[in-house]
Amino acid sequence: MKSFANKVAVITGAGSGIGRALAQQLSLEGAHLALSDINLSGLKDTQASLQGNGSVSITQLDVSDRLAFEAWCNEVIEEFGHADLLFNNAGVALAETVNNCSYNDFEWVMNINFWGVVYGTKTFLPHLLTRPEAAIVNISSIFGIIALPTQSQYNASKFAVRGFTESLRQEVKDSNLFVSCVHPGGIKTSIVANGRMHTSMMGEQTHSQQIEEFNKAARTTPIKAASVILDGIRKNKHRILIGQDANLMDKIQRLFPEKYTSIFSYILKKLR
Repeated sequence: MKSFANKVAVITGAGSGIGRALAQQLSLEGAHLALSDINLSGLKDTQASLQGNGSVSITQLDVSDRLAFEAWCNEVIEEFGHADLLFNNAGVALAETVNNCSYNDFEWVMNINFWGVVYGTKTFLPHLLTRPEAAIVNISSIFGIIALPTQSQYNASKFAVRGFTESLRQEVKDSNLFVSCVHPGGIKTSIVANGRMHTSMMGEQTHSQQIEEFNKAARTTPIKAASVILDGIRKNKHRILIGQDANLMDKIQRLFPEKYTSIFSYILKKLR
């Protein structure tokens, strides 16, 4: 897909971060937008920031609610007539050891990060397959490639998104549908601030200290991340890495598939 002009783009988690930046850039390129987020206030701020002339609809949505997702899909098709691009972007963060993590917290992160992607994909897939050209872009993470302590639940959700997306891509390879999986590194968003950060990889830290550490480490802006994603779609890249940190960690994992955990553990000790 080389042009987004007059395409109907569906974006979850559009109330902030990468989702908002995708909406802003697609709006400037002439796309029509169906935006959702659980945070209606943030969604309205995103809508107010758009500068394009395309049609825009906003809907408060909990992506972990399958029936609500299906209802939203029906509303989008009824309003716009079709959908051309789906960005399964909504996500949350969780940090806790396996031993101390409650089932409630584990289910919370899986329901949003993984099942939200599944619901979005299965709900819109039949409609996307009818279009002359279409795309599904699922946001995983660099933590869908590497695993770190206190991130088992988040790792599980993002590894699942990666496996789900790569399998889907093979199933539709002979169709009009382009499928891509995105692996951002540290992006300057509110994901840590809004997450359930019970335990830190860096040792004993308060939530505010974790936010501060994340903001120091996250060097890529949402605007840059959105630009990389859209360029990746134009270039038919099925695997999109965002940020120097993501590219470096991916290379380390490829070179040392068994020992990379020891390498990162050593780095974490030094940082502490």
